[in-house]
Amino acid sequence: MTANGKVLLIGSNARRIEVQGGGWGATGQYLNETVVPVMAVRAAGYTVVLATPDGSKPHIDPVSDSAQHFEGDTAAYEAGKAFWDTDPAMQQPRTFRAVLDEGLDGYAGVFVPGGQAPVVDLMQDAELGEILRHFHARGKPTALLCHGPIAVAAAMPHAREFRAALIAGDKGKASDWTGGWPYRGYRMTVFSDTEEKVVEDNILHARLYFNMIEALRTAGGNVIKGGPDFAPHVVEDRELITGQNPRSDHLLAEKFVRALDRAA
Repeated sequence: MTANGKVLLIGSNARRIEVQGGGWGATGQYLNETVVPVMAVRAAGYTVVLATPDGSKPHIDPVSDSAQHFEGDTAAYEAGKAFWDTDPAMQQPRTFRAVLDEGLDGYAGVFVPGGQAPVVDLMQDAELGEILRHFHARGKPTALLCHGPIAVAAAMPHAREFRAALIAGDKGKASDWTGGWPYRGYRMTVFSDTEEKVVEDNILHARLYFNMIEALRTAGGNVIKGGPDFAPHVVEDRELITGQNPRSDHLLAEKFVRALDRAA
């Protein structure tokens, strides 16, 4: 362990996502959203521990596996890809249960990257909810990027029911399940509906059952959308640091590292 302590990286195991009409679309975790903040955390002297629901390595969405998502910087893309493919910490994921059983007190902060995958498993995972409540209760930096902020729904006692109601299109019922959510009233951001439409039209070729802003507002979050779509936008409120889209990766990384250093 390095002198600065450990940061918990939360990964998703989802490879597909429900779409309207009863089908499924391919999904995964975005490469740049994962490696840019994680490499910054490592460079700042923190050890990173990867954990996922089932303990297997997350699936990287092939759409994100290109230099385009690294601002066209081929060298940065290749470095990020090599980090994901070969760094020992990225090859040894733990289960959420194992991390919980070992204890979370030694962790300085937690980070959840995006891609649409967190919408499938993380936002309704009870063990992730336990993890998030730990960091919230102790005011430890909690960073989430793009679709990643939807994972804070897991901190609800009835996260699974909340998600089911959203998919059913019953906003009122979804609101009924939000009691006990620790992030109620927090300022936050998340991948917007207009940004999502670009993905739906050009990648999924289908519509999701709910958009992320509506979901978090239904939960009680004070969701703030940035200016132009796909421009970097990060919101920080108490221990919570959220980034709106893939291009917010560097800005979120910077604010997360600063928060970790302040807490240390």
